[in-house]
Amino acid sequence: MRENIYVSPTKNIVVIPTYNEAENLRRLIPDLLQLTLQLHILIVDDASSDGSAEVARKLGGPSRRIEVLERPGKLGLGSAYRDGFAKALAAGYSIIIQMDADGSHRVADLKEMLTYFSEHPDIDLLIGSRWISGGAVKNWPKRREILSRAANFYSRAMLGFPIKDSTAGFRIYRADLLKKMELSRVTSEGYAFQIEMTREARRVKAKTVEYPITFIERKIGVSKMSPEIIREALIKVTSWGVARLFKRG
Repeated sequence: MRENIYVSPTKNIVVIPTYNEAENLRRLIPDLLQLTLQLHILIVDDASSDGSAEVARKLGGPSRRIEVLERPGKLGLGSAYRDGFAKALAAGYSIIIQMDADGSHRVADLKEMLTYFSEHPDIDLLIGSRWISGGAVKNWPKRREILSRAANFYSRAMLGFPIKDSTAGFRIYRADLLKKMELSRVTSEGYAFQIEMTREARRVKAKTVEYPITFIERKIGVSKMSPEIIREALIKVTSWGVARLFKRG
């Protein structure tokens, strides 16, 4: 068994939404469980037909470090995280991580992010960023890279963000920050959820820092990206940006 890499004095949980990610969970969960004994895992499963929920339970074994929140259908990424965050906060976790199930977020990067986060207690939100110095993407088609860069540029321009990767879904939150944020205000369901969470964190004056990661395109399964998700993000960012400009005026 691999030696534990990082041991935190606090109680950490990683929230992972799933929809038909059984094979990816078989790869991800063992590495997460070996990362630190302090880490617990909450799988938020939207009625996967491939048995993702049961796979997660079996991988947890007798450790009781994995919990599965099963939902009745595909209700959206945003609501999965809202439900997961609410459950984690109610259980008293002090550090709440969000991470994709598809293998695009590396456990090696999480190890570094957790260490950095623990060394900087003034940081409220740490974002694993592809688009700052040291960040990278692997195996992405050029059109996906252009789309992501354009979405982040547009968000910065419209919302006044200094954040280079506000669409990133690899994050570490302090529970105190999530308690300050009005999560009921965050209504996006697709990738706009990440932008809206960044916006809400800035509203409550959270100290937000980006940390470079390497994002790897999934090898198993299909991307959840769709025209509807892109449309939601475009419409919402535009409306928030217009409201910001009028407020200034």
